Amino acid sequence: MSKNTLQLFSPLKTKLPKWFAEYEWKLDIEHHLTSYLPSESGIMEFETDQFKINVSTPERAILECLLLAPQKMDLVECYHILEGLVNLKPKLLNELLVICGSVKVRRLFLYLAHKTNHQWVHFLEPEKIDLGKGNRMLEERGVYIPKYLLSVPKELADL
Repeated sequence: MSKNTLQLFSPLKTKLPKWFAEYEWKLDIEHHLTSYLPSESGIMEFETDQFKINVSTPERAILECLLLAPQKMDLVECYHILEGLVNLKPKLLNELLVICGSVKVRRLFLYLAHKTNHQWVHFLEPEKIDLGKGNRMLEERGVYIPKYLLSVPKELADL
C-alpha cells in the first residue's frame, strides 16, 4: 500500500528538529523550503489536546498547491480543490497575492479563481496584483489564455 504524502512548507534555511526527521511517520513528507511568501503571512494556529502547530490558512494552502503545479500537483486537481473552497477570504487573498513572489502562482490563481466564479472572486482586486511580463507556459502545446499570459493544458481550459 502506498503512503499519503504531506507537503510541508517552511521558510528558507529552516532546519527541521532531529526528532521530526527521525520519527516514523505513517505518510511520506516532502519538505519545501521557499520564500515565495513571507513566513508569517496566511498562517494560523491549530490546536489539539496535545499540542499547537502553525498551519497554512486555506488561502495560503491553495497558493502552495499552485506553487507545486504542474510538476507535483496536477492543474486539473488544483482547479477542483479551488472549486470546493467556497468560503475563502478575499481580503487575505488580495494581501497574499500582492506579496506573493511567484508570477506563475499569481496568474494561475486568478485564472482558476475566475473559472470557479465563486462569490469571493468578485472582491479580488486584480489591478493591485503584479502579473509580471512575458508568457508562462505550463503546457508546451497548451491553450493560451491571453488575459493572464498563460498556457494551460487543454483539459483544464475546457472545464
